[in-house]
Amino acid sequence: MCSLNLPDTIKMVITDFDGVVTDNCVYISDNGDMSRKLNFADVMGFSILKKNGFEIAVISGEKNRAIDIMARKFEIKEVHTNIRKKIDVLKSIVEKYSLSQDEYLYIGDDVNDLQSLEYAKYKITVPHAPKVLKELPDIQITEADGGSGAFREVADCLIGLKK
Repeated sequence: MCSLNLPDTIKMVITDFDGVVTDNCVYISDNGDMSRKLNFADVMGFSILKKNGFEIAVISGEKNRAIDIMARKFEIKEVHTNIRKKIDVLKSIVEKYSLSQDEYLYIGDDVNDLQSLEYAKYKITVPHAPKVLKELPDIQITEADGGSGAFREVADCLIGLKK
């Protein structure tokens, strides 16, 4: 049973990446290479959404190869990295696709997502998010942690609504 209350009008999932799709950790090797861990359940969440006609957008404060790989694999058209003011990008995506407040949701996990979460009607965060996010009016919190199935939880809830 889905614990999130989402309408069947959602067409696009707009998400942060680190802390939502990843476990919010950066792994640094001895030679200085950085990497991130992805949970296959969350990767499958992207696949499930795309196969069921949902659009996906990523707005990330960082640029990393994991985002690039996911974007290519799932043909994500809206990928915005190294973004410091996410609200401007969110508004441009909403305008570009002529989305009403009932046609998209935003997933974020930290203070750099605050304005975007405040702007979105359907807003989702993860259990490890700071208190300021978890106390937003109408915010929904996944049961799964970021990088441990949170994105998949959202996907499963949306697909359950489409059946």
